[in-house]
Amino acid sequence: MKRFVLLTALVASATSALAAPETYVIDSSRTSSQFSYRYLGLSSQTNRFEKISGTVVFDRDSQSGSAEVSIDAASVNTGQALLDAQMKAADFFDAANYPVITFKSGKMNLNGEQSSLSGDLTIKGVTRPGTLAVTHFQCMQDPDSRVETCGANATLTLRRSDFNMGKYAFLVGNDITLNLAFKAVKAQSYLQLASRDPAK
Repeated sequence: MKRFVLLTALVASATSALAAPETYVIDSSRTSSQFSYRYLGLSSQTNRFEKISGTVVFDRDSQSGSAEVSIDAASVNTGQALLDAQMKAADFFDAANYPVITFKSGKMNLNGEQSSLSGDLTIKGVTRPGTLAVTHFQCMQDPDSRVETCGANATLTLRRSDFNMGKYAFLVGNDITLNLAFKAVKAQSYLQLASRDPAK
C-alpha cells in the first residue's frame, strides 16, 4: 500500500512538472525579423533587423503563454549603407537614443482558428498595444542539435506615424508590416548549447 501511495505521488509530481509552463530562449542565429512598406505607393520594400533576442514561456496544457522580444534598432539592414544610416537617424528609429525595439506580451493564445500574441510594442520610446497573428507554431526536437525547440511566424501591421516616424509620407507608406520568424530553445538546453559554442 505504501509503495502504491509513493508511486501515485511520483506520477502526480511528474505530471505536474510536465504540465508546468516552460521557458524557451530565442535563438538569434535562427530567428529573423523583417519589415515591409510601400515605396512611392508602388512597389513593396522589405528590410530586416540582424539582432533579435528574447524569451517565450509556453504552457502546453492551456496552449497559452507569454513572450518578450528585443530587437537591436541599430542592426537594421537594407542592403544599402546610406539607407541604413537614414533608418538609424532621428527621423526614423533614432537608434542612438532608442537602441532597442521591444514587444512584451502577457497573453499568448494558441487555441481557436487564429492564434495570437497580444502585448505592448515599444518603438522610439513610444509604447502602444498590438496583437501579432501567429501561424505555424510547433514544438519538436531539433534534428541537428537534438534539443527541444519551438518555432512560429508572427505578423503585425502598425502605423509608423504612431511611433514618431511619420516623416517623408510622400515617399514611404504609413503602414508597416513587421514579420518575425523565430526559433526558441528550451532554457536549460540553450545554456548547454551556449557552453559548447565559444562565440556565445
